Amino acid sequence: MFSIVVVEDEPDIADLLALYFRREDWLVHLCGDAESALTTIRARQPDFVVLDIGLPGQMDGLDLCRTLRGFSQIPVLFLTARDDEIDRIVGLELGADDYVTKPFSPREIVARVKAIQRRGAHHPETNSISNFGSVTVDLARQEALVDGEPITLATQEFALLEYLVHNQGQALDREQILSGAWGEAWFGDRRTVDVHIRQLRKKLGPDLPLATVRGTGYRLG
Repeated sequence: MFSIVVVEDEPDIADLLALYFRREDWLVHLCGDAESALTTIRARQPDFVVLDIGLPGQMDGLDLCRTLRGFSQIPVLFLTARDDEIDRIVGLELGADDYVTKPFSPREIVARVKAIQRRGAHHPETNSISNFGSVTVDLARQEALVDGEPITLATQEFALLEYLVHNQGQALDREQILSGAWGEAWFGDRRTVDVHIRQLRKKLGPDLPLATVRGTGYRLG
């Protein structure tokens, strides 16, 4: 059964999300702070985390995401009460897969969770291995390597890399990338693409031929 941890200190919001998630026949674990969430995630090994940024205690949502990325690539969707660009960028750079600003529709949250899961699904392919100098991208194994060593990528980071590999040599604008790597139903700030591009460059290094196309967007190869 698909299991999800909701880390939210407002009981009304947590209960509402749990209601909608359980309608999908998902197993839901509710946590009101980062410390108990970390314990639950380690013990339960869930499939997904919905995480509020503003949490009580010594750890907030950003701290928890940073800790999670030290041992897990479980998909994370951030909830934030502030439409703050800094929070969004930091969250994405920490490896979050998506974010939603409060107030939100529970149906939107369900749809985004499903979309992230679809993007992370395993799709075996022929000719799935691409090499770029020291960088190897294996789409069938959903794996990126540098000098033969696996590099940890968040679900959305690999979805972006996969889309770029499929469209090698093409100059892609941000709208094309959002539609292809995030899905046509996704909406939000186009600068999300820029944050994820920076993360790919940082993690995979200079051998990845990921160029900025001035006035357009990006091109791989």
